[in-house]
Amino acid sequence: MRTLIKNKDLLGYLKVEEPVFPKYVSPLINFANFYARGTVPGVVGQMTDLIQQFPGKSLDEWEGWYMAQNPDGITEAIDMIVNKLEELKRVISQIDREMVEKWVRDLVIVKTYVGLKFQKAILMKASEITGYEFRTATPDEESRGIDGYVGDVPVSIKPETYDVKSSLPESIAAKMIFYKKVKSGIEVDFGDLV
Repeated sequence: MRTLIKNKDLLGYLKVEEPVFPKYVSPLINFANFYARGTVPGVVGQMTDLIQQFPGKSLDEWEGWYMAQNPDGITEAIDMIVNKLEELKRVISQIDREMVEKWVRDLVIVKTYVGLKFQKAILMKASEITGYEFRTATPDEESRGIDGYVGDVPVSIKPETYDVKSSLPESIAAKMIFYKKVKSGIEVDFGDLV
């Protein structure tokens, strides 16, 4: 049997009162902490290890034991998060309608276009690396799984999660180029093309 213990019930079982914050405060502090990194193990300790080492039974005992183990951790975390919040306040005060418009346009127009049309950029990079000219595929070539050519070599560009063995029943007569989207761009594996 599977059952769900709701957060409010979990707090009740453990006899813990959850603090109440005004609307948006908790997510904003969490956002600031994400960038400040105030609650990483190097600042507050490795919590999963510490809770296993904790010999007590109550929240009060846990607090006393934790503070004895890491007396400066919470203060250091608070300082880091408050500093980041101050920085965010300065930045937020600069945000106006024009900046929001620029951000929305970048997301909807630019990032969508780049995200959906990056195959050409991959072909251009392959051309740059190999020294051969590139061209995109014709509709007929695309129907055969070819995305373009580097020199006279047909290439198919697929995400790295693409499973070549269990993919479409057709076989693609092309060199495979695999990519993975990462935060800073696209990681490309040119395989045996290069």
